[in-house]
Amino acid sequence: MYMAEFKLRFGERKWYVRRLVEASSIEEAEEMARRYAEAMNKGEVLWELGYVIEAERPLLIGKEELEKLGA
Repeated sequence: MYMAEFKLRFGERKWYVRRLVEASSIEEAEEMARRYAEAMNKGEVLWELGYVIEAERPLLIGKEELEKLGA
């Protein structure tokens, strides 16, 4: 499992969106994320791929994550 982060722009506004990517390698995940960004660029919002990382427990905040942060 991989996670891709995208930067979205609309005029002067920008924000970030993350999506999970099902792929067998980081290279495949990056290619899929690039294709996704290109497909999403059909409206007024511009999608830019930021990065792709391997994610074992993406977007999950649990006891394990809090312990790692010392919280």
